[in-house]
Amino acid sequence: MYVAVKGGERAIDNAHAWLAEERRGDCSVPELSVAQIREQMKLAVNRVMAEGSLYDPDLAALAIKQARGDLIEAVFLMRAYRTTLPRLAGSVAIETGSMAVVRRISATYKDLPGGQILGPTFDYTHRLLDFALAAEGDVPAAPTAPATPGPVPHVTGFLNREGLIEDTQRCDTTPPDLTREPMELPTVRPLRLQALTRGDEGFVLGLAYSTQRGYGRTHAFVGELRIGWVGVEVEIPELGFAVEIAEIELTECETVNQFKGSKTEPPQFTRGYGLVFGQSERKAISMSLVDRALRWRELGEDNSGAPAQDEEFVLMHCDNIQATGFLEHIKLPHYVDFQSELELVRRLRSEAIVLTEAAE
Repeated sequence: MYVAVKGGERAIDNAHAWLAEERRGDCSVPELSVAQIREQMKLAVNRVMAEGSLYDPDLAALAIKQARGDLIEAVFLMRAYRTTLPRLAGSVAIETGSMAVVRRISATYKDLPGGQILGPTFDYTHRLLDFALAAEGDVPAAPTAPATPGPVPHVTGFLNREGLIEDTQRCDTTPPDLTREPMELPTVRPLRLQALTRGDEGFVLGLAYSTQRGYGRTHAFVGELRIGWVGVEVEIPELGFAVEIAEIELTECETVNQFKGSKTEPPQFTRGYGLVFGQSERKAISMSLVDRALRWRELGEDNSGAPAQDEEFVLMHCDNIQATGFLEHIKLPHYVDFQSELELVRRLRSEAIVLTEAAE
C-alpha cells in the first residue's frame, strides 16, 4: 500500500536495508549463529515451533534471528513457510505413555511408579541474576541423567482403575485439521485443543490464571506434567506396518479437576489436557486449564459467563498471528477512509454551528 506513495518502492528498499543493519547490530560483536540460538535459546525455539505448527528447531532458530528476537514475528515466518510445504503423509497417533521422560512431576502423588523426575527446571532456582553468565565461562557439567526409557504409566491411570476419574475413549477416526479446514462454532474438543496448542502463550496463560481466580469454576491439580521424547510413526501402505520416521520432544500435562456429577454421571474427577512441542510446561499447564473450562457443556455444568468458558472468545482471539495481522493493518495507509470520515465530521460540525446560531 505504501508503493502508491511517490517514491514508495525506494523507501521500502531503504527500510529493508536499515532493518538488516539493525538486525546485525554492532559489527565488532560476533554475529549470533542459528546453531547458537537453537542450542542456547531452546525455550524460545520451542515456543516458535509450537505456535508456528512446525517442528523444526533449525528453522525456528532462523526465524528468531530474522525477526530480531520478536517471537510473534518468528511464528509468523514459520507459519508462512509451513504453507509452502507439501503434506506427504499423516502420522499415527503418538503414544506418550512410551515417552523417554526427562522431566516428570505430579502434584497429586508423592510416591508414584517411575518416580518424580525434576529434570531441567527453573522451579528451584533463586531468580537472582547470575553475573557469572556475563563472564561467558564454561558451565560445569551436570551429573549424567539419561532419559527414563518408556513406558512410564500416566498418573491418571491409577485414578481410572477405581473409577474416580472420567474415562477417556481412544478416538479411532481422524480428527478435523484446523490448518486445512475453517473452524465452525460450536466446535469439537480436538479442534479446540489444536487451537490452544497454536495459541499465544501469554493469552492462554492469562485465561488459565483467570480460571484459578474463580472465572471458570476450575480448581485443578497437576495430575502429571511430563517432558520427553516420543517417536513419530507413519504407516507405509506398501509395507503394511508403521515405520518410525522421527523423534520429537513434547510437553504433556494432565490436570485433575473437581466434578460434582450430573444426572447421568456420578461425582468423580475430570481431566484437562495440554500437549505442546518442546519444553513448554507453562503453556501445557495453561492449555489444560482452559481446555477444562471449555468443557462445561459436555459435562453438563452451568456456564458462569467467564471468558475462559466462552468458546468463541477463546478460540477466535488466542491466535497471535490473526491478532497481529488485524492489529497491525491499521498502521497501513487508510487515506481514503480517513478523508471520508474527516469530511463527515466537518459537515456535522458545520450543521451544529448553524443550528446553534439559529437557536440564538
